[in-house]
This record gives sequence, structure tokens and C-alpha cells, in this order.
Amino acid sequence: MGVPIVQESVQTDNKTGEHISLKEKISYGMGDFGNGFMFDLGQLYLLKFFTDVAGVSAGAAAGIFLVSKLFAAICDPIVGSFVDYRKHIGARGKFRPFLIGGSVILAILTVLTFISPNISPTGKLIYAYASYMIWGIGYSIVNIPYGSLGAAITQDTHQRASLSSFRQAGSLGALFVTSVVVMPLILLFPNHHVGYPVVMGIMSLIGVIAFIICYRGTKERIISQSGPKEKLSIGVIVHTFTNNKPLLVLVLMTIFTISAYNIKSALLIYFAEYNLGHVELMAYMNFIIIGSSLLGVLFLPKLVRRFGKRKTAILGMLVSVIADSINFFMPSNVYIFTILASISFIGISIPNGVTWAFVSDIIDYGEWSSGERKEGITYSLFNFSRKLAQSLSGFLSGIGLALIGYVPNVVQSSGTLLGIKALLCLYPAVALALAMLVIGKMYKLTDSRHAEMVQELQRRHADNRV
Repeated sequence: MGVPIVQESVQTDNKTGEHISLKEKISYGMGDFGNGFMFDLGQLYLLKFFTDVAGVSAGAAAGIFLVSKLFAAICDPIVGSFVDYRKHIGARGKFRPFLIGGSVILAILTVLTFISPNISPTGKLIYAYASYMIWGIGYSIVNIPYGSLGAAITQDTHQRASLSSFRQAGSLGALFVTSVVVMPLILLFPNHHVGYPVVMGIMSLIGVIAFIICYRGTKERIISQSGPKEKLSIGVIVHTFTNNKPLLVLVLMTIFTISAYNIKSALLIYFAEYNLGHVELMAYMNFIIIGSSLLGVLFLPKLVRRFGKRKTAILGMLVSVIADSINFFMPSNVYIFTILASISFIGISIPNGVTWAFVSDIIDYGEWSSGERKEGITYSLFNFSRKLAQSLSGFLSGIGLALIGYVPNVVQSSGTLLGIKALLCLYPAVALALAMLVIGKMYKLTDSRHAEMVQELQRRHADNRV
């Protein structure tokens, strides 16, 4: 059964209104920049590598993504529990040490997923499953401590919103770079069996360097006064999830927002090739669309200061819903589509950025309601919803294409073209409208309520030190 693990009380040097320097905010954002230089490679290029280089069929490759994502989602709470239940926390902090060793391991695993051994087709399939599933564990070991780190830097609402905007900027920056430079670099190699792992190795090295900057430039100020008192069990994980109502609401909202975002990303290539008639337009459209979405990140802190996190998230979703709805009814013109799609991505980048501040607040709520601060478990349960949404969006994309009668590499019927546009524009609009209802009606942890809660937590900590 084991002995209950209790973390020693640690002095906290945080003040709620403490100013976080620009250098530290940039350093924190570099963590998601590093994440993107390994995560985005799988999202953008692994399917093409499986089908065109490794010789795995498209159907089998879809199965790899579905099973591997679900496996990684299940592993997340286990990794989060490991982070929270560590016995010894040194001077480097609770989360930052994972960024160094974990990122190196993840970089190696990223390269390994883009290697196709010269073995039988069955052996290649087994290798693909194994390498991507193990990669998912490696990603969790880095991403969960990094995601939890935001709650340990500050408890101030506006500072957290600013940190979230820098994190979202790092994520979009990585997506922008990897979507533009990776394929041209791979095409420099006559043998793609060599080109893929070499280029992915270069990208992964940049990711490791970004994590080192994050490690060196950030400081953990909110250190748990008392770690989990219960023995680690499935019941503890389930109890943490079911007894944190704001977390339940955020998970539900995230399923809608991430599935909307991923379906938009997955269907754009089909729209460019068949509705617009030129698949190469995708690169130019992505350059403008992703670049424009950085505007949402720039305005995020000011919007939060004026409207609060919840209203800011709703405002961003509303902009995206309106832009996508108009885009569906407009003619399929590359210029009109790109303008409206850019507005939509600006809108959706706002709730995606605010989400990280929500998670930090929810970690505080968990400590306030239970007396135990479980950053790793709480963040991992939130991350579970993101991976569930990623699996769902991949499944819905395939089912949706089948239902509209899509046949690859032929001229599509007018009904199929309309279906592609509906999947690209209407599904995200409906999903984000539902997310607006969820966060608007069910999320009760307002900024003012959070501020009161933090003050009470600080009084508790002060009483414990007396």
C-alpha cells in the first residue's frame, strides 16, 4: 500500500501583485516555442511521412494517430501525479528541472518517429505505433510541468493573462516557422529517408535550446505549502477531477474549441486543392492566416484588463463564429476566404491564449477548496481534454469527408465541395458557439472571485508559518 507522501512546507516569496519582467515573460513563452518545434512536426508532417516515405497506408496511419493520442491522454494523469508526488523538491523548483532533461529526451524521440527502418510492412507498422506512443509519453513529461509552471510564477490575474499571451505567441511562432521552412529543407535531400530525420533533428535542437531559455529565465514563486496528503491512486485522480467544477467546465469548453481549431487546420488543404483549385495556395494562406492570429495575442492582456478573462474568451469566440459563418456563405474566392479566415483565427487565438490563465486559476481553486495544491494532476487532467479533442477532430474529419462523398485525386462534385466548406467553416462556428454557452453560463470562477480566493490562500499560508 505504501506510506502517504507529504511534501514539506516551503516558504513562498510571492506577492499577488508582483511585477513579472518582460525577460521572464519572453522566457516563459519560449517554452511553448520549444514545444511547437517538436509537437507541430508530428501534427503537420508525420501523416505524410507515414504514407509517402514509410509506406504505411492512409487508413493504418489514421489508426496510429487515434490510438496514440488516446494512449497519451490516458498517460497524462499518471505523469501529472508523478510530478505532484515527488518527495524531494530542490532549489531549482518543482517543474523547471523537467524542462531540461525532458526536452532532450523528447528531441531524440521526435527524430525516432521520423525514421522508417528497412523491415517488413508489419514491422514498420509496429515501429510506427511504438515510436509515436512512446513519443506521447515523452511529450507529457515535458508539457505537463511546463503547463503547470505558469501557476507557480504568479497568482496575479493580469500578470497571468500577460504570461498566457506570451505562451500563445510562442506557440504560434513555432507553428509559423515549422509550417514554412520544414518542407523546403526536406526537399533539399534527394533521399527523403535521410531528409526527414535530419531536418527534424535540426528543428528539435531548436526546441531544446528554447526550453533551456525557459528554464534559465523563469522563477517559481508559488511553492506548495503542503503537498498531497493522500496516497496516490486512481481514486485521488478521479476525486481531483470531479471535485473541481471550474476544471470540469474548462474541459468541456476545450473539447469544443480544440476540435474546432484542429478541423479548420486539417480541412484547409482540401479546400485549397479542390474548392480553390490550387493546393500550393495553402502555404500562402497559412502565412497570412497564422501571421494575422498574432494580433489576437498582442491585444489579449489589454482585453483581459478591460473585460476580464471570461468575457475576453467569449468575445474572441464570437468574432470567430461570425467570420466563419460569413465565410461559408461567401463565394469561394481566395482573397475573401483568406481575409475572413484570418479574422477567424485572430478570434480563436484569444480564447486559446486565455485558456492557460484559466488553468492557473483553477489550480488555485483546487488548493482553496481541498487544502492541497496539485498542479501536475490538475494540468494533466486539462491536457487530457485537449488530446481527447485532437482525437475527436481527427475522427470527425475522416467521417465528415466520407459522409460528403469525398474521393481523393478526382474532380469533386458540387455537393462535396459544399461539404468541404461546411466542415471547414460551419462545424467550427457551431462548436465555438457551444463553447461560448459553456463558458458563459457554467464558469463561475470570475477574476474578482479568484482575487478573493488568493487573498484567503495567502492568509492560510501566513497562519501556517506562525
